[in-house]
Amino acid sequence: MTELVLVTGGSGYVAGWCIVELLQRGYDVRTTVRSASRANDVRAAVSGVVDVDPGRLTFAVADLTADDGWDEAVEGVDYVLHVASPLGISASGGEEMLIASARGGALRVLRAATSANVRRVVMTSAANAASPSSYATEGVTDEELWTDPDDPTLIPYRRSKTLAERAAWDFVREQGGVTELTTVLPGAVFGPVLTTANLGSVGIVQRMISGRMRGVPRIGLEIVDVRDLADIHILAMTSPAAAGERFLATGDFRWMREMAEVLHSGLGDPGRKVRTRQLPDFVVRLAARYLDPSLREITPALGRRNRHSIEKAKRVLGWEPRSPEQAVLDCARDLLEKGVAGQVP
Repeated sequence: MTELVLVTGGSGYVAGWCIVELLQRGYDVRTTVRSASRANDVRAAVSGVVDVDPGRLTFAVADLTADDGWDEAVEGVDYVLHVASPLGISASGGEEMLIASARGGALRVLRAATSANVRRVVMTSAANAASPSSYATEGVTDEELWTDPDDPTLIPYRRSKTLAERAAWDFVREQGGVTELTTVLPGAVFGPVLTTANLGSVGIVQRMISGRMRGVPRIGLEIVDVRDLADIHILAMTSPAAAGERFLATGDFRWMREMAEVLHSGLGDPGRKVRTRQLPDFVVRLAARYLDPSLREITPALGRRNRHSIEKAKRVLGWEPRSPEQAVLDCARDLLEKGVAGQVP
């Protein structure tokens, strides 16, 4: 009998590729959407990929902020990939709403999953939940480290991801039962897009190739391809050794200027629009103060070079991610092909 996997938040960037990879590997997939009207969009997005049978994809209506629908969503399910979460550094409604949505959503999924005796839940956390609280600290860290959620300098996104993951582990430890938990902690996610409706982190590449980014800040990213992120979720779902473990899925470190140079040199004529000039830190700080308040939350990361080790994922799961250069170029080429490169989000 074919196993059934529930993927939360099917309209999301990462969730969409998890659905694709699962269908290509022969699983039946159910995914949650916040309203039934979004089901056709999700089906259309995944249908364009080779070896995907959209007939094996079904839908359940459920929202992370409400209890309704989750028991029905997990009925008959063997595994859950809990990928859905509030996106972006900030969210409308403020920090408390962001934290409540992330933590409350994780607990809703886990309560339903444990009640249904789901075998394993794989939850998407973030590398920022396994990082030194201080942006000034450099070095290489692994899954043993937990970000301190009580540090007052943490941006809301980091705090929400850390608190949500801690709440998930606490729940599983106290609840008992047969359901296992594994968490995956990704870095900056790029790669091809299934739909242009929800670009998420890909918006960075879109802004670069549009020519509207006049320079690049001195920000470093640990880049992981979205296809490899989907792969590690499935490896974490099926590997017996993955039960009860955290896995970093960060990819290699690259400065944004290095990303820009790859796009400038690797895209041919379209790459000429990409600006490779590095902006001085003081310019970014001035812009954050007077022009674009959304930049305030990235200014502490200027010049930071903290990195994470993915040796555990390689050793335990046999995970081998693509290079950052391939992820960034494939992302840009897909945006160009879909005709949205010039549209600035």
